[in-house]
Amino acid sequence: MAGTGGVSGVACTAVTGNDPSGDAFAQVSAVADAVLYEGYLLYPYRRSSAKNRVRWQFGVLLPRDWAEADGPLTPGLSGSADSWYQQTECLVRVRQPGAVVRVRVRYLQMQHKQVQAAGTDGQYRPVESLRTDDGTAHLTFDEAVPHEVGFEWPLADLLRGECRAEAGAPPGEETEPLPGGAGRVVRRREQVRARTTVVAERVTDDVCRLRVRTENTGRAPDVQAARGDALRHALLAAHTLLGGEGVEFVSLIDPPTDLQAPARDCRNAFTFPVLGGEPQETGPVGRVVLSSPIILPDRPQVAPESPGDLHDAAEIDEILTLRTMLLTDEEKAEARATDPRAARILDRVDSMPQEVFARLHGAIRSLTPVTPAAVAEDPAERPAWWQEGADQGLSPTTDTVLVDGVPVGGGSRVRLRPRGRGADAQDMFLDGRTARVAAVFHDVDGSVHLAVTVDDDPAAELHGWYGRFHYFRPDEVEPLGGAHAPGPADPVHPPRPQSPRPRCPADGPEEGRLDGHP
Repeated sequence: MAGTGGVSGVACTAVTGNDPSGDAFAQVSAVADAVLYEGYLLYPYRRSSAKNRVRWQFGVLLPRDWAEADGPLTPGLSGSADSWYQQTECLVRVRQPGAVVRVRVRYLQMQHKQVQAAGTDGQYRPVESLRTDDGTAHLTFDEAVPHEVGFEWPLADLLRGECRAEAGAPPGEETEPLPGGAGRVVRRREQVRARTTVVAERVTDDVCRLRVRTENTGRAPDVQAARGDALRHALLAAHTLLGGEGVEFVSLIDPPTDLQAPARDCRNAFTFPVLGGEPQETGPVGRVVLSSPIILPDRPQVAPESPGDLHDAAEIDEILTLRTMLLTDEEKAEARATDPRAARILDRVDSMPQEVFARLHGAIRSLTPVTPAAVAEDPAERPAWWQEGADQGLSPTTDTVLVDGVPVGGGSRVRLRPRGRGADAQDMFLDGRTARVAAVFHDVDGSVHLAVTVDDDPAAELHGWYGRFHYFRPDEVEPLGGAHAPGPADPVHPPRPQSPRPRCPADGPEEGRLDGHP
């Protein structure tokens, strides 16, 4: 790790020696890696898939002039919006003199993989795809490489003023020859400029507020460039790990009673800090913090049943594994040619032992009483979910469910009232907000969920277009006046967003399939 200089006349001294926080960082490494590769490549893992043309949706730090080309940004709690900075504030309790704070900034740097065919004149020309004599296909595509930069400073230095360090990544280029002299693959990375600034202030005699701010300090070659071009100079899936020696971190989700007010005063922008640690650890303090662009609970864990990352939005492994198994041989060939990580997913799925797959069916970790919701049709009259015809008569966009005696379905407006304890960490922040129901879904276990878009979400139209919803049980919503099922004048599906939204898949055939068909 490296320490660097300070600002405002503050001398920041690097600390060397043992790193006791390393073990604590290891406790959150699996979750941090899942955050790092969230959205890296989405099912069906093919280049021609429309959603793999709009990648990297969390923790994207772009050059400021590009990010603010249309005006200043509005900070949010998570990093699902493009920004040029992330800011983490949290509370640190000092446990011994000479305390040290350690910071790790982690992100991906985009890497463009360009396939080039060899010409008879000895020159190379760029191509979208190339098949070598051994039958292997190679596709031009955007990849990414991970970076991790570590810093540490004595807490005493941070209390005197800001300390900062460079956190960027250099440019690079590698060339890989293809078999038989058919061509080559050239991988290029543009320079990413970034800086991390850390400062602390006292809240009480033994508690400090720590602020960590990482900024993209580069400039965009063209502020009007398409997002895909701007990403070449961005930090992707950026997040921060905080640890130290002689310190412990206070939960901002469930702080001690005497620190609730200071916890509320912490200002986090485009990131959400949570405690890390083992599941058996309890209490409002911990040794490490994961500040993630994705909202998580304290001490998040990767399910022990999961055999590996699928990169797909907090995926349900069983469903995605089954779908991946059902890809055609042609689709699998394209996925393998798209990206090495996609190839590893296919290898893992194709060779998965039955006992490992059986574990993906689920595990009960807690039981809470559930009041069954009244539905328009008795689910006991339906065949079991695995039997033919089990889903006949179900129509998510027109079905309704009774909530306080009011039929609620697509188009209905509701107020969100998620449960307190046991609610999804993201849902808690939506308590009291109003939303519009898009569909009613029935689970295989007979439960019902409402898919909703939040009224004051500036991305509601885009989420509805993509089919990305928040899900609540009927007992977690209150019908609002005028709740109704959709009609011709009240469409469930929003119209396609206008430019600069990504092109809808229905506008034309998908490109890049190896079989040459849309």
